Amino acid sequence: QICLSLVKLLFYLAHSPLGSIVLLDFQPRQFVMVDGNLKVTDMDDASTEELSCKEDNDCTLDFPTKRFPLKCSAVGKCEGINEKKNLFNAYRYFFTYLLPYSAPLALRPFLSDILNATGDLRYGINETLKAFEKVLHLYKSGLYLQKKPLLLKDYISLKGFRMVEGEDYKCWPSYSHLGCLLSVHSAEEAAAICNSQSQCQSFIITQQRTWTGRPLALFQSSSTDLIPDAHAVVYVKRSASSGERL
Repeated sequence: QICLSLVKLLFYLAHSPLGSIVLLDFQPRQFVMVDGNLKVTDMDDASTEELSCKEDNDCTLDFPTKRFPLKCSAVGKCEGINEKKNLFNAYRYFFTYLLPYSAPLALRPFLSDILNATGDLRYGINETLKAFEKVLHLYKSGLYLQKKPLLLKDYISLKGFRMVEGEDYKCWPSYSHLGCLLSVHSAEEAAAICNSQSQCQSFIITQQRTWTGRPLALFQSSSTDLIPDAHAVVYVKRSASSGERL
């Protein structure tokens, strides 16, 4: 969410009515999340000036660990230097820390492609936004899910009940510090996640939603602490259930 919002902001800056705007003091502290969108808190160090040049050799974009040769345009300006400076700073301050570990395994190769392409400045802001929107579509639609044997059949569904919430086993990246609360596309994906965790014996699809509209599933190590809830369904591993428990 943070990276996509940042890319949308940089897309606007690259195509603003004033021309391409560069953030000269590009640091994480310069940004804040407001209603799910990233905002710049200080525009004092923003500029529309692009480096003047006479030849291509005048257009080198320097960073502490990398240098990028750019073209000198016919009007004597280094082509896209403001856009590229913003994009590489987004890569070094945000993408490298947030992208590699925050998505389902099936989507991580797509994020690695974005990471590598922006790190080498092979992508401009237009291509970067398009790549992010593709990943978001795959994520929201569930198209990233690989066709596997249906696992939900290995669970008993108990309608009209929910689990007592409390501190339980932890997982990453959980939305709760008390237990294992993860975003899922469906109960079938939740069953696959539960199967992959040795502690998990049951789960429930909660009424909570993430910014993409996906539900959150709560995974627990017990299947015994149930309370009535007309709007809930608990899924319990058949191997964890017995006549006495149910």
